[in-house]
Amino acid sequence: QVQLVESGGGLVQAGDSLRLSCAASGRTFSVYNMGWFRQAPEKEREFVAAINWNGDTTYYADSVKGRFTISRDNAKNTLYLQMNSLKPEDTAVYYCAARGSIVPTTPKMVGYWGQGTQVTVSS
Repeated sequence: QVQLVESGGGLVQAGDSLRLSCAASGRTFSVYNMGWFRQAPEKEREFVAAINWNGDTTYYADSVKGRFTISRDNAKNTLYLQMNSLKPEDTAVYYCAARGSIVPTTPKMVGYWGQGTQVTVSS
């Protein structure tokens, strides 16, 4: 089992950048494939980005491709999401996610969730 705690959210203006972090504890972080999801008010939770256990394969939603970068530091047990050129439609609660056997690219594939961190982008 792994515990996930997100940080780094906040209120920014359109065009700004923000970096989210997800600190993992419990079972060895490097055995998990990781992902970021987000949920806007009155919308379903959606996939943002994912990365495999050793960081050599990444996946992105079309809406964030070219603007967001997912990365991980297994030595620090931490997952990151660098978000550039933020848009108001990126406003959501962002969740860190983990799965041992497969890379989680849909909410149903996630084994463990963090509590979320709010990102608000003003126009």
